Amino acid sequence: MTVVATVAGTPVPVDDVDAREAALRASPQTAALPRPGTSEGRQLRRWLTQVLVTEKVVAAEAETLGVTVTDSTPTQEQLLPDLTARLEIGSIAAGALADPLARALFACITAGVDVDAETVADYRRRNPDRFSGQAGPEVAVAAMLRGAARRRAFRLWLDQRRAALVELAPGYEHPGDPRQPDNIHRH
Repeated sequence: MTVVATVAGTPVPVDDVDAREAALRASPQTAALPRPGTSEGRQLRRWLTQVLVTEKVVAAEAETLGVTVTDSTPTQEQLLPDLTARLEIGSIAAGALADPLARALFACITAGVDVDAETVADYRRRNPDRFSGQAGPEVAVAAMLRGAARRRAFRLWLDQRRAALVELAPGYEHPGDPRQPDNIHRH
């Protein structure tokens, strides 16, 4: 069995990446996908590997912490209300939050994250026109800032847990890893 990664010692077989790629290539979005075997095609497989290992990290951490899906589990729209929120948290974490278990874990990990009144007041001073026509602008600002703070806290926590639990096989590095040969991000 060829392994693309291990998560907490459990192997992730290349067959899982193959299956995920095949499902994508069978979807209506297939025309937008890179050709297999190209640099971009290998980058897609690296990204799919990141998605798979993140799903496994979420499952392992939820089990460790005793997190389960309940009626109070937030919806995806509550955690990622707009494109800005999705960009803040990143495509892999945003994708993971499609799963109710990941959203329950998000709620658990970020339950203690809040913003204070001074942070809200400072934001209002710097952005006086934002939320100005809205009733209770401080409440809206606090909710927006709290959401951003929770997304950041979850993203950082998830990055730390992936670093601790995931070992990637050569050729399946993160797509943005500058050490891998298909990285095209240049300055």
